[in-house]
Amino acid sequence: MFDVSDRAREYQEKLLAFMDEHIYPAEAVYEAQMAESGDPHFHPPVLEELKAEARKRGLWNLFHPHPQWGPGLTNLEYATLAEIMGRSAHLAPEATNCNAPDTGNMEVLTLFGTEEHKEKWLKPLLAGEIASAFAMTEPAVASSDARNIEMRMVRDGDGYVLNGRKWWTSNALHRNCRVLIVMGKTDPDGPSHRQQSMMVVPLDTPGVTVLRGLPVFGYQDREGHAEVLFEDVRVPGTALLAGEGDGFMISQARLGPGRIHHCMRSIGMAERALDLMIDRARSRTTFGAPLSDRANIQDWIAEARIEIDMARLLTLKAAHLMDTVGNKQARTEIAAIKVAAPEVALKVVDRAIQVHGGAGVSDDFPLARMYAQLRTLRLADGPDEVHKRTIAQRELRRRENERSAR
Repeated sequence: MFDVSDRAREYQEKLLAFMDEHIYPAEAVYEAQMAESGDPHFHPPVLEELKAEARKRGLWNLFHPHPQWGPGLTNLEYATLAEIMGRSAHLAPEATNCNAPDTGNMEVLTLFGTEEHKEKWLKPLLAGEIASAFAMTEPAVASSDARNIEMRMVRDGDGYVLNGRKWWTSNALHRNCRVLIVMGKTDPDGPSHRQQSMMVVPLDTPGVTVLRGLPVFGYQDREGHAEVLFEDVRVPGTALLAGEGDGFMISQARLGPGRIHHCMRSIGMAERALDLMIDRARSRTTFGAPLSDRANIQDWIAEARIEIDMARLLTLKAAHLMDTVGNKQARTEIAAIKVAAPEVALKVVDRAIQVHGGAGVSDDFPLARMYAQLRTLRLADGPDEVHKRTIAQRELRRRENERSAR
């Protein structure tokens, strides 16, 4: 069912070579440049070198499903590439212009942006010249239920005035960030799923203030996860994406492919963590025998292999269904992978840390960074509990329909 196409296989070979020849060697350079700068949001020169090399090799905008803007790969084809990128998730996606949240924002601008949006924002994003952020989550409400969002987008003449506070606005502290896609309420008294709209807001619009970058388990990620204040921010009517009340519709179009990307990158992280665990277990001796001879370590290795492969197959199934029957029909599978893939990867990374001992929680290995990313992913794009609720509701409905049909 999940046979890899010839073009996907060709991209895999090119991407694997790029990882071996450029990405992995650049990891130490990246760390050195970041440390030397003393700035957690510094944009290291090595990234621009990697981007130039990726473009030269034709490994650019691989995520984009529309042939006008990218190679036009299917979700299933791209999923196999996202896994490879996940093995160095802080470098490879951005080096190939396939990093979140820019990927989701570029798809939104492609599907719902005006010609002005595409010219001013989409084209520079596709060229890797600027970065973007997505502002939805708010500190004052439980944003796992997006209906709680309080930001107001009030119609005023031929434009809108925005007031509210967002946080976890990833990429807003990226040195190249120039534009936000913002979700808020244009009709707080309307039907619950028609109250919200999305708008394109330049980061330098008067009234937009980046208050701070939020740390993640003590890390200040380079792209930043910002708390952003909107005070009487005035935007033109042309800032609106699609139409008033289309915020939920746009978010569903954005999140389906994005979850495939996140989950396959998680599997890539798990694969690298497994390799590191095996290498460490072979190279360390305790009580007269290599760690790899210990029964519990062998159990961890075996369980990791089983669970990674199961998560991969489930994710590829979701991608296949999205390509063949559509995102709506694949909703159960999309929710399932968002729970399963980060959970499996987190378990593998945790055990790899244990095998590494003190080294595992240091910056000498990528495991601590992976752990922070994966634990955060169990909240990002909706916490596990929201996705489980979706699955349970659909399963209850399925069984009820089956019983009614008898």
